[in-house]
Amino acid sequence: MTGSVWTRCEFSVSMCWAGMVPLIRWAYTRIIELGDLTLLPGLISCHEHLLGNMKDQSAANGLRTSSAEGVLWGLHNLNILMAHGFTTIRDAGESDAGYGQMALRNAINQGLAQGPRLFCAGFLISVTGGHGDADILAPDQAIPRRANLADNVAQMGPAVRRDLKYGADWIKLAATGGVMDPISDYSVQELSEAQMAEAVAIAHRAHRKVMAHAEATEGIKAAVRAGVDTIEHGTMLDEEGAALMALRGTWLVPTLFAFQHGAEIGTSLGADPSTARKGKEILAYQQKAFSLALQHHLKIAFGVDDDPDLVSKEFGALVKGGLSPLEAIQSATLRASELLGHADEIGTLEPGKFADLIALAGDPVKDITVMEKVAWVMKGGAVMSGAPTR
Repeated sequence: MTGSVWTRCEFSVSMCWAGMVPLIRWAYTRIIELGDLTLLPGLISCHEHLLGNMKDQSAANGLRTSSAEGVLWGLHNLNILMAHGFTTIRDAGESDAGYGQMALRNAINQGLAQGPRLFCAGFLISVTGGHGDADILAPDQAIPRRANLADNVAQMGPAVRRDLKYGADWIKLAATGGVMDPISDYSVQELSEAQMAEAVAIAHRAHRKVMAHAEATEGIKAAVRAGVDTIEHGTMLDEEGAALMALRGTWLVPTLFAFQHGAEIGTSLGADPSTARKGKEILAYQQKAFSLALQHHLKIAFGVDDDPDLVSKEFGALVKGGLSPLEAIQSATLRASELLGHADEIGTLEPGKFADLIALAGDPVKDITVMEKVAWVMKGGAVMSGAPTR
């Protein structure tokens, strides 16, 4: 769609019968001239981590960053994401015992700060020594045990309920090890199926959904059998796992670019050598897994898990992986809104939905890199960046 953004300007005339005085009621509007720019719904990313400096990948970065400083980084990152056209974000969990992501969400909802509307996961629930264990230190230098660690089914309830208590929209589970830490093994299942099933039961009873960080083949399948709503990454997905996800209707957020970029930059941003090694190793599984996801027609939504400056690079990675340009765009609009359960409010341009719109310099269906050329952004009827109004 190209051209101006406008709404009809109407007035009505009614009579005050006591004095026969006409009362004219005007409905004002703004006209925004966009010329030949392409108009799309506001974009949605379903996997971002907001509270930190993504250009510092050192293992100690999180230990040096206070909750307050993390929130300030979060505001900075949200401004970048908004400028790239992302008007809605799902924060995929933070290692912040103070839940700074919830503070950001609440501040935006209350009008204290500007930014995308946020849906937030809590503190990544993991096992001791797992992908979500912040203690990477030597045993005689250990930090106090954090509340996100659950080593058996009995410990899962308190971890989930703590996230719910402090306002989590989503529960995030570490079904497997990961890449971006120096201690876990991405090829190993961590939380048991029984633990994840307990988390799902508690979360769903509270009308919340569950996302699972899942790289390893068996961990993906265990998470799906446990009833999680979304699989994040799914990098070692196999045929059985893809069929199971299709049967259960489980969403996939593949975050393709993050792994590709990680393998490219290696240790240049301070990543631990073991992290860089894992990133190169696991990338070999990515295309086969994504091809299986496409063959089984899995529900796919957009997510990045990388530096916010690079958020739009995921569109190209999705197309290179096998989606059409239109499908890649839909993964960050209609499909992402369906994953979030808010397709009645966002994700398409329809009467009655939030006025979340972006304008692009070119046609992204012909050239997906146009998604990196956002010229104008509106969220909820308010122009956030770009063209003037008159």
